Amino acid sequence: MLDSGGSSGRLRRDYNIVSPGDIRRAILALSNTSPAMEDLFEYRFQGGDLKGHNFANLLIAALELSGQDYEKTIKEVSRLLNVKHQVLPATLEKANIHAVLSDNQVIKGEANIDVPKHDGNLRIREVYLEPKVKAYPKAKEAIKKADLVIIGPGDLYSSLAQILLTEGITETIKESTAKKAYICNLMTKHGETNDFSVLDFSKEIEKYLGGKLDFVIYNTKEPGYERLSSYKGKHPELLDLVRIDENLPKGKFIGVDILADQGGVVHDSEKLAKIILSI
Repeated sequence: MLDSGGSSGRLRRDYNIVSPGDIRRAILALSNTSPAMEDLFEYRFQGGDLKGHNFANLLIAALELSGQDYEKTIKEVSRLLNVKHQVLPATLEKANIHAVLSDNQVIKGEANIDVPKHDGNLRIREVYLEPKVKAYPKAKEAIKKADLVIIGPGDLYSSLAQILLTEGITETIKESTAKKAYICNLMTKHGETNDFSVLDFSKEIEKYLGGKLDFVIYNTKEPGYERLSSYKGKHPELLDLVRIDENLPKGKFIGVDILADQGGVVHDSEKLAKIILSI
């Protein structure tokens, strides 16, 4: 539901379409196609008018602009990547996220929340959507049928909270008999989650979820200086492993190595899958 930043936000602003958001990543995660096709869908243009745009986002936008409804658009892109399962959006309605800081200042738009355009020492007190939006009915049905509901990984306020604030989503999760798990993000962000620990993240998720989590999965492996150095001068920072409480309740809090062995500071999908299956 990214509302104002990056390729997704630009497409929404320029063409008044449903924001692609993280839909492409969900489709790619379930894809069963060649590495070349996956690389194509992740390709980001480097120059000209298309600079910064992701190929998959452009494809999703083009399908929608050609007259396809959003669900058919997702199914068509999924078919191209040989996805056997179904990806559903939280909502088809457009909204913007607003963050209220500890000094009552209001920051509008996700692109302005996760960068230090304001005093980085001010914590976000709450976030809300304007206007309020309702959940996509099929998404609620899927949650009702679920054995396990997983929230994350993703940026707390500029990604996950937007879904949890969609009318009908949290209510359906609370009514569900499914176990609720949260996958803690690897990185914190200036302006959004400065210096957050695992406990900080989990408490915030429970606040917006309106109920207790059954599991909190977090990474315990340090990525090393070389991998962190690529973020120097930028806003992402490593999750505060130093502040992780050794007395976190066992069983609920699961600390494991879920860091990808190579590349940036990202989760390893295979490691995550094994942990999720184990719970």
